Amino acid sequence: MASDGDTVERLQQYLRELAPAARTLLVGELERGLLRGDDVAGADLVLQELRRLMRESDRPPPRIGNAARLFFKPLEPFLVDDVAEHKHPGRIARVTLEPIWTWIRRDLLPDAAKEFSDEVSKALLADDGPQAELLTRAFQDMVAQNIEQAFTVAQADEKARRRMIAQIGTPRGSDDAAGMLRVLKARDALDALSTRLPGHIHNLADERLDNAKALVDTCANRNPEILLYALLVVMSRLAAPWQLIRLATKAADSDLADRVADTSYAVVVTIVLAEVERLVGELKSDLKSGRGIAVTTLLKIIHDAARGLRTEMDLSVDSAWARQLAALRAQISELLKAEIESMPGRVRRLLRPRPSTEIRAGSALDAGDVAEVEALIEFVGACRSFGGELAISEMTQRTYSELQQYLDTTTRALLDGLRHAGQGDRAFRQSQVDAAVRFSGKAFGKEYSSLLSKASDVAANSERQAAKA
Repeated sequence: MASDGDTVERLQQYLRELAPAARTLLVGELERGLLRGDDVAGADLVLQELRRLMRESDRPPPRIGNAARLFFKPLEPFLVDDVAEHKHPGRIARVTLEPIWTWIRRDLLPDAAKEFSDEVSKALLADDGPQAELLTRAFQDMVAQNIEQAFTVAQADEKARRRMIAQIGTPRGSDDAAGMLRVLKARDALDALSTRLPGHIHNLADERLDNAKALVDTCANRNPEILLYALLVVMSRLAAPWQLIRLATKAADSDLADRVADTSYAVVVTIVLAEVERLVGELKSDLKSGRGIAVTTLLKIIHDAARGLRTEMDLSVDSAWARQLAALRAQISELLKAEIESMPGRVRRLLRPRPSTEIRAGSALDAGDVAEVEALIEFVGACRSFGGELAISEMTQRTYSELQQYLDTTTRALLDGLRHAGQGDRAFRQSQVDAAVRFSGKAFGKEYSSLLSKASDVAANSERQAAKA
């Protein structure tokens, strides 16, 4: 994938315009490719964006107009797709933009906001981008000045402070306004940093790590208050956000947690842990919505982040960071437990050998049920790869062994049933064997399932040959 930011933005726009069915199909194909070990350039980025769009489609946020989008553009690197209540250092939940814009238009600067919106619309209709940019910068400066004045009044007047928070209307209204104020005031410095960074950083190491550190240091030396935001700008360009940890260890010239904690870059660890916590919340939401078998990429991102924290830093067991990471790993294990442990039972319900009296003539297994269980087996197989870091290793090994043992013993009975099937139960028994072939391909590999498929053909043909004889 090209490394410039414009290309990434165009890709995101293209994915947003895809039909829901096309998104679902693309997710499935990319997930299967990653499970096969295919090296697809940019696959993680595409899947992350697709999954975000699929979540948002359940509760589409209100759309804001062109004027608001131009106004909020400096906030883009600091927006996070999460619930508004969850605190992320230096970041603002995307869902809060609409209420913040309403506050600006209704309470903070109603007349100026209307004039700004009207003038920007005219400039855009005239295809005058530079004029729209000038108008936007002037209004951003005006908003920043008025927010600063509002905070000054709020500090001296508790009633005014409560009124301002109520007017903003977001769960963390004061923090959201303060964060926006800091970004708007540091707009030019952060924009200069942004233009000097690569649009997409696959691996923050070596020369790129040195350059990123030098750029962040330059920003922080000029204004220490924007260090956090400079770090977030860097993180917004990273293919793997956890790699931001490398800036902290470089600043400390050590991977020891205590040494890192003594530097101004200690906030990096807080940023990354907050991001992992967000991803775990995303996992919880997907599992709750029934998309548990389609989160392989999300699990990989969480796994890589947890491993990155543990390998890039020497986290002593009694440190607050180590305890927070351990709590997150335990939470992941608990979230995945029900999904993983349900798999053998669901396989048994489909493949259980049945007497002919229980089989309705001409019936067969539901194709959707078979596909769902096959995907679940694939999902548990992926969980095995991530087991160590996500504290699910023992659980997945036990469940997978149970599956393999059941398939190994049951397929013989299913083949015997097919071999002696009559007209009434043949279709059902054939569908069971076909499902066993698909499940065995996931559990034992393609070679095993190929042999089982040939055995199925022999079993299906033996009764026909006997009937002819």
